[in-house]
Amino acid sequence: MEKKPEVVVVLHSYNAKKTLVQTVEDIPRSYVEEIILVDDCSVDGTTELARRLGLTVYRHPENLGYGGNQKTCYTRALECRADIIVMLRPDYQYDPKLIKHFVDIIVDGYFDVMLGSRIRTRKEALAGGMPKYKYFSNRLLTIIENLATGQNLSEWHTGMRAYKADVLQAIDFKKKSNDFVFDSQILFQIIAKGFRIGEIPVPVR
Repeated sequence: MEKKPEVVVVLHSYNAKKTLVQTVEDIPRSYVEEIILVDDCSVDGTTELARRLGLTVYRHPENLGYGGNQKTCYTRALECRADIIVMLRPDYQYDPKLIKHFVDIIVDGYFDVMLGSRIRTRKEALAGGMPKYKYFSNRLLTIIENLATGQNLSEWHTGMRAYKADVLQAIDFKKKSNDFVFDSQILFQIIAKGFRIGEIPVPVR
């Protein structure tokens, strides 16, 4: 029998107290070895709540930004010797129950990276609450990024992703931006290294 993969979920968090319980409760614990929350200097009690929920918690002494938070998330998960690392925003916009499908597809060898795409149809994305400006800017940027790389991804800017540990070990993510462009930068690196990227549609909420 093959060894069960060590799956670590990382929650990059800033003022996530209102939605943290819902997010954590929906994570399929039979698939997940550990949940790590990195708090980017929240002021709403996110750290304290995360500790009460039994999560592994790291708190930045100062705000490092969206990319800076993810750098800590991935570094800590790799230190835990995870086989698969799932990044999830704890704002409950993405359905954590889908994690098991991300993991199974990677374990079965189809892809090295899985993305959760909110852009299945325009109607569905807008009905789920995505603002029009965000939808159209997302689509424009994704088209440009696909043209630049030869990919055909439906969304480059999703906040739900799963990576084989080998992928994160092979790219120099620590030298990338601490800002929101971080997500695109590491996808460019992943594509340049020849890793395979798959997608699953995720409902928008």
